[in-house]
Amino acid sequence: MPTTVAVAFRFFSLQVVRTRRLGPSLVRVTFGGEELADFRSDGLDQSLSLFLPQPGQRQPVVPIELGDGWWQGWRDLPDDVRAVMRSYTLRALRRNPDEIDIDFVLHGVEPDAAVPAGPASRWAAHAAAGDRVLLIGPSVADNRAIRFRPPADTDLVVVWGDGTAVPAVSAIVEALPAGTRARVWLEVEHRGDVQELTTAADAEVTWLVRAEHGAEGSPMALDAVRRAGLPDAERPYVWIAGESGCVKALRRHFVGERGIDRRRVTFVGYWRQGLTEEELRESGD
Repeated sequence: MPTTVAVAFRFFSLQVVRTRRLGPSLVRVTFGGEELADFRSDGLDQSLSLFLPQPGQRQPVVPIELGDGWWQGWRDLPDDVRAVMRSYTLRALRRNPDEIDIDFVLHGVEPDAAVPAGPASRWAAHAAAGDRVLLIGPSVADNRAIRFRPPADTDLVVVWGDGTAVPAVSAIVEALPAGTRARVWLEVEHRGDVQELTTAADAEVTWLVRAEHGAEGSPMALDAVRRAGLPDAERPYVWIAGESGCVKALRRHFVGERGIDRRRVTFVGYWRQGLTEEELRESGD
C-alpha cells in the first residue's frame, strides 16, 4: 500500500497517458494509473505535489519506503538523484477510466529564450506516454489544500490569476452555477495562451496578455483591476493566486482601496519572482 503522508494525503504512482499543447506557454499532461481509484477531490483549486525524474532516470527517486521519514530522506539525496518536486493545481479529474489533467506553464523552452527552462518545464515539454511520476494528492475529497471557498451568502465572485493559476481559475469559472455574478482576470504570456471558458455563470472574463503590453506581473495586473468597475455587491468574495508579490499588491488593493472584508479575500502565492520553488520553500514564504 502507498505510504501515508498526512491524514488526507498519500502518494500516487502515475504515468503519462497523453499530452496536448494548449498554447505557446501551456501544455496539458494527462496522467493515469490504478491508484487513482483512491484519489478524491471536490475542490476547484486542488493543490498537488508532483515529483518528476531527473534526466536519464526512468522514474522519480523518492524514498517513500521510509514512511514518515521520506521528506528528510528525499532532502538528503544528491541533487542529481533527488526527484524534482513542484506544486501544481488539478485541472480535471475523470472516472472510467481514472485520469487527471495537470496544465504546465512552459518557461524558457524556446531556443531563443532569455532565461533557461527549469526542470519541470523541460520535463513537461518532452513528456510522452508511459513516463512515470509520483504525486502527493488527496484521498479525502474535502481537504486543506482547497482554498476557493466562497461563503454561502456571496453575491459577487472576483477572481484574478496569472499563468500558473490558469488551471485553477478555469476550473472555478467553469463550475460556477447559473446566476452567479463573477468578474475574472487572467494574465498569460502570449495571445495563443488564451482559452475559451464555458460557464453557466454571469461571468465577465478579461485576459491580460503580457507580450502585448510590454509589462510584467504586478503593474499591469494592478492597473487593469484598478481601472475596472465592479458590480454593486454587499458580500463579495475575492480569490487571487499567482506570483507572490503581485498577489499581495492585489490583496492590498481589494482590502485597502475597495474596502472588501479581508476575511472574504483568499490569496495564494504560487511562486515568487526571482526564486526557484526550492528557494521559496526554504524561505518559508
